[in-house]
Amino acid sequence: MLNEDNKKMKLYKIETGTFLADGGAMFGVVPKRVWQKRYPCNEENFCILAMRCLLVDTGDRLILVDTGTGEKQLDNLKYYHFKGIINFETELNKLGYSCADVTDVILTHLHFDHCGTCTRFNDDKSEVVLTFPNAEYWVGKAQWENFLNPNVREGDSYFRENMLPVHEAGSLRLVSEDMLLCDEVELRLYHGHTVGQISPHFNLGDKTLVFAGDVIPIMASLPVAWVSAYDTYPITSMEDKVTMLDEAVEKQQILFFEHDHYNECCTVKKINGKYRVEKTLTLDEVGKDLK
Repeated sequence: MLNEDNKKMKLYKIETGTFLADGGAMFGVVPKRVWQKRYPCNEENFCILAMRCLLVDTGDRLILVDTGTGEKQLDNLKYYHFKGIINFETELNKLGYSCADVTDVILTHLHFDHCGTCTRFNDDKSEVVLTFPNAEYWVGKAQWENFLNPNVREGDSYFRENMLPVHEAGSLRLVSEDMLLCDEVELRLYHGHTVGQISPHFNLGDKTLVFAGDVIPIMASLPVAWVSAYDTYPITSMEDKVTMLDEAVEKQQILFFEHDHYNECCTVKKINGKYRVEKTLTLDEVGKDLK
């Protein structure tokens, strides 16, 4: 249960597993001889990506950002070589919580590696049920519509069993514009990687933590033109990135990376019109000074 006597915000990363993605797909038109200096790959050109979720206890709400891919579709996704898929109940128990305690699940978007564990098989695998039965699930309205009627490029990234049970349970909440979820959490919309992607911004008092999602999936993707071939609208992706980075520079915000296997967070600076890493941090370092 949430500790109502202690209102100090608490931040936890939850590593839900890893997968392999083609380096060319990750970095689009950037030549391999350039990007591999910033992010390693194996002999087959595959990069290891994390599925790093964020759990935030505000004292009043227990908020989870994204859920990883889960186990339901692993047979269909062997190409990605998923490893280390977790059981959320087990991981939350280690932190003193349960899946039933989660009040809000914020989904950056509905590609399988971000929302797969919104639902799970029951014990005898006869039914798909909600993993977080008491939560409200927040999704961009444009993203939900895209999920229901996907374009040809994104169709293989959506699995209806990940989200339709959420809708049928009456637990889906659609976000059509930037909004405050609560005093500590703002939901911002971006449309380049896919339409209606949510980036939650967490007010930590004297600092802001930005869950960058697939707007900036890894720290090596900071250069504006370094956008993924997975992005549906590359020019919009670049514009989204500039919007996020300009504010991060101006307000000294901290970026939290979902897919970077090697780096969790960083601050950024702008030198001669180009964005650079100012300081790398772990989430523990971000959270240790919270009041």
